Order: sequence, then C-alpha cells, then structure tokens
Amino acid sequence: MSEPLGVAVLGAGHMGADHVRRLARSVAGARVAAVADPDRARAQAAVAGLDGVRVHADAHAAIAEPGVQAVLVASPDHAHEEALLAALARGLPVLCEKPLAADAEAALRVVEAEARGGRRLIQVGFMRRYDAEYRRLKALLDSGGLGRPLMLHCRHRNVSSPPHFTSAMLISSSVSHEIDAARWLLGQEITAVTVARPRPSSGAPAGLLDPQLVLFETEDGALVDVEIFVNCGFGYEVACEAVCENGSARIGDEAAMVVRSAGRAQQEIAQDYVVRFADAYDREVREWVAGTRAGRVTGPSAWDGYAAAAVAEAGARALGDGARVTVDLAERPALYG
Repeated sequence: MSEPLGVAVLGAGHMGADHVRRLARSVAGARVAAVADPDRARAQAAVAGLDGVRVHADAHAAIAEPGVQAVLVASPDHAHEEALLAALARGLPVLCEKPLAADAEAALRVVEAEARGGRRLIQVGFMRRYDAEYRRLKALLDSGGLGRPLMLHCRHRNVSSPPHFTSAMLISSSVSHEIDAARWLLGQEITAVTVARPRPSSGAPAGLLDPQLVLFETEDGALVDVEIFVNCGFGYEVACEAVCENGSARIGDEAAMVVRSAGRAQQEIAQDYVVRFADAYDREVREWVAGTRAGRVTGPSAWDGYAAAAVAEAGARALGDGARVTVDLAERPALYG
C-alpha cells in the first residue's frame, strides 16, 4: 500500500480527539479520512486545520465513506458493538478503545461475528502492552530467567474520578487494564476474583467504594492483587511487581524530573493516563497502522477484550457481596489460537 491509510475515527471526545491529533501529526502512513460524533461541533473542532476530512453525526456514514480503509473506535462504550459489527460487515480493520463492548455478552457477540468471518480484523486498545516498561517486564518473564511467576502486585491510582463513576466501574473501567496486563504478562486466563473493601476515603464522592483491593487467581495458580484508588488526590500512578521463584522485578517507578530549590526537592507525578502512557498510545497506533497496511493484526484481540469483560463482570459480582466469584469463559474460537 503506497497511499496513506484512510482512517475513520468514531467519537471526538477526549480520546477520539487525541487520536485524531496522533494520526495527523505523529503516525506515518495514515490520514484521518472521516470523523463521526453526534456532536458535530465537537467533531469539527477535533479536525480543525486538517484537509479532506469528512465530518458526520452518524458512525455508519463515516464507515461508509469511500476513502475509509480502517476504523478507530473511540466512542462511548454502548456504541462499540454496533460500530464493530458494521466495520466487520465491510471487512475493515479496527482499533477499538477498551472496552470491546458494553458488557461481556455483547463482547462475545463481537467475537463470534469476527470468528464467522474467518480472519482477525479487530485490535483492542489495551495500551499497556505498548508501554516500554511493560514490554521489558514481559520479555523478562518470558525469558524464564526469574523462574515461574508466583504473584503480581499492582497499583493503580487516579487523582479523581469522573462524576459518573460507580463503585463497579473501578473494576470495569480502571482495573480492566490490570486484567489484560496480568493475562498478557503471565500468559494465563484469570479463573476467580475476590474484592475486599476498606473504609472509603474521605476524598471519594458519597457512596463510592474507593479504594478497593482486587485479588485474581489464574489457571496456573498465580495470584494477582490490585490496589485501585481513583481519588487519591495527588497524581496518576501505575505500578506492577512480579514476584517469581528466583527473583522479582518492578515497573512503574520510572525516573521523573526532580526539581531542587529553596531547600527542598520535588518530583513530578503525572496527572492522568494520557501523560503517563503518551508514548504507549503513539506506539500502539503506529504499530496498528503499520500492521494494517501490511494486512495483519497482531495486537490485543477481540478475545482479549471479551475475557477482560468477563473477568470485570465477575469482579463486579464479587464487589457486591464480598464472595469469591469464579470466571466462566465461553469456548475460545480457533481463530484466536
């Protein structure tokens, strides 16, 4: 393919606009061909200064544009399934921001639709797989140098939660990244979830169970614990320590700028995920564009999106009554290995 890949971006909110900027300025071999958002003014603002971009209020119209060869889904969760099925029907490759769909049942329908087509077209936007630190940890674990992984200790903190956040969304929206990262790092499915609830922080909105401690069990007997604290107040922090038979390795303590002045030292802390994972997002989209132009899909699959949704739903049930909840996955189609 010699011409730039024409991409339709669905959704012009925070992530959609960021991806429009990325495709236009940071990714070689691609161009924004169309943008769809029910708020046309927001869509127009996202593509201001870009030539040749068609703006639509309807996702189907954007997908059907003659110059569209691939789709990037950054619309609200409830709109993902319809957009993905429309793209699959047209044989278009897709990068879909997580979650794959609004719930596990919808995600499974997407998996089954892709499997019926006989080839992978969907990549799910679990950007941590593209972060340099996470990739180094994955390579180290895969090398076997530290022996079998026994435990992962994970930390996920946000400055504050959006107004619409619910207690279950701490797992489905935030811990979903740890779900995918754990499955990827360990190469194992998660089989059970338990959620412990300390007393809520005084910084959390009324009624929000924040923080939480989530425990995952895997099919090979590893344990993964996740501290999720979405109203910590001071910054955005993500860290992971792998404890193995012959040693351990920790990521997330990357060097940041330290300013020394007036008798004190201050270290910067990222304030949101777009800052912390900026390089990972760039790498994710670059690799997706390069793979799409070469006719292949190599990133997190629709099955990965479904599995994350199924684990998150088990976690939501565990949060409700504090019981250990097993994860029941559908049969994995041969398409996903």
